Amino acid sequence: MKRLLMLLLLLPALAHAGGTEQLKTFFRSTSAMKAQFLQVVTDSQGRKVQQVDGSMQLQRPGKFRWDYNKPFVQQIIGDGKRVWLYDPELNQVTVRDMGQALGSSPAALLAGSKEIENSFVLKDEKRSDGLEWVSATPKQQESGFERVLLGFAQGQLREVEMHDSFGHLTRIQFSSIEVNPGLSAQSFRFVAPSGADVVGE
Repeated sequence: MKRLLMLLLLLPALAHAGGTEQLKTFFRSTSAMKAQFLQVVTDSQGRKVQQVDGSMQLQRPGKFRWDYNKPFVQQIIGDGKRVWLYDPELNQVTVRDMGQALGSSPAALLAGSKEIENSFVLKDEKRSDGLEWVSATPKQQESGFERVLLGFAQGQLREVEMHDSFGHLTRIQFSSIEVNPGLSAQSFRFVAPSGADVVGE
């Protein structure tokens, strides 16, 4: 009851908070998240080159799971120490150290710690779509993307945009969002299927 009351008291303030403040509120109040997502990639000419959907879970610090369902199946799982990418069609698993795999990536931004300003330069972004946006530019040049934008509504993450150095835009929209659900520890463990080709371990 106390938690609900505090949340209700926060809502009026969040409605007028900028994107940077809502991002900080997200990190303070969201230790876990579960959602469905739609991911669309467009090229530098604005042409759609990929569309996939699936589900995601994250539990800070460092644990996350992205399950891609359509049009291809793929799993990306971070267990806090390593990141596993499983492609059932190829029966191949790629595993990397968490620090090497993430660096200043969007996954690190979402699943990382509250000290995000150590790795990113944050700036409010103004738009007229009803969301409060913040632009996060990585301080490391080798991060693989130029910047990521996060759109919030009342402290909830609703949309992410990633701009890479090739002019590609990856837009991820979240739905059926659950904040701080009880997540199974098993969700963030990965065991390579029998016979799978494991690369990088």
